Amino acid sequence: MAFKVIKPGMLALLQDLGRHGHQAIGLTTGGPMDELAFRWGNALLDNDDNTQQLEITFGMLSLEAQADTSIALTGADLAATLNDKSLTPWQTYAVKQGDILSFQQPVWGLRAYLSVKGGFQADTTLGSVATVMREKIGGLTGTGEKLQKGDVLPYLANQTHQPRSVPRAAIPNYSLREIPLILGYQYQSFSDLERAHFFSNDYTISQNSDRMGYRLEGHAIISETPGIISEGIAYGAVQIPKDGQPIVLLRDRQTIGGYPKMGCVTRFGGGLLAQKKPGEHIQFTPITVDQAEHERHLQMARLQQWR
Repeated sequence: MAFKVIKPGMLALLQDLGRHGHQAIGLTTGGPMDELAFRWGNALLDNDDNTQQLEITFGMLSLEAQADTSIALTGADLAATLNDKSLTPWQTYAVKQGDILSFQQPVWGLRAYLSVKGGFQADTTLGSVATVMREKIGGLTGTGEKLQKGDVLPYLANQTHQPRSVPRAAIPNYSLREIPLILGYQYQSFSDLERAHFFSNDYTISQNSDRMGYRLEGHAIISETPGIISEGIAYGAVQIPKDGQPIVLLRDRQTIGGYPKMGCVTRFGGGLLAQKKPGEHIQFTPITVDQAEHERHLQMARLQQWR
């Protein structure tokens, strides 16, 4: 009872909400790049929030179902089809034994989430299945590998199906260019002019971007503090390296760093950023901690009330 991988696509990784409590030994958290889409995928199927899902980046993936189940698709629209019939993301579908589920190139967004009723049945490593390729941990085999042709993704067969969809108002607008950012204590190490440049200029997503960090290209920002003693790195930290081109550190980030930081993008903002492709443009918008907390509570309350 599993999905058999016919085509592995560009990058498909098993994820849960991450491997927490191990950053002191240099182990990053991993987890879904778009947490909100991940949480809705499990909600649609009445799964626990941390249930394993497949994060599919850019598509080009094909799976064959070896048992009946229910699935949910959230996140990007990767032109998914079931037996060549188009599927719309952010809702559930019944899958029968022998069905072929395929993903093509992105229509909008970059990363889609595939959840199954009851979740995939992979063993955890240090309490999580989150795949971190750089650290060779997690995933289907526990060694941090992406899906390969011929892999089988186990799940429990399920004969019942409940059609459900996410309310339109709860679906993120991935076309938004403004990424919310909470200012950090090192913000003071940048002059008023450099701060103005940072928030008033567009930045382009670099080709050199991945789950570890999104490198940006645009107006170079100069810090009055060229370097700092390495310290812990939080999710969403926006580092300004010596060349002045910002780097937003995301799920697979290193655990320490020695460049000054403007602040951190929020979880919601990081999810929006993770759906941007190289060449797309963004702009940072400063918000307060209270505003960020309000936004997160609103998103979580909407999800929990719907369940």
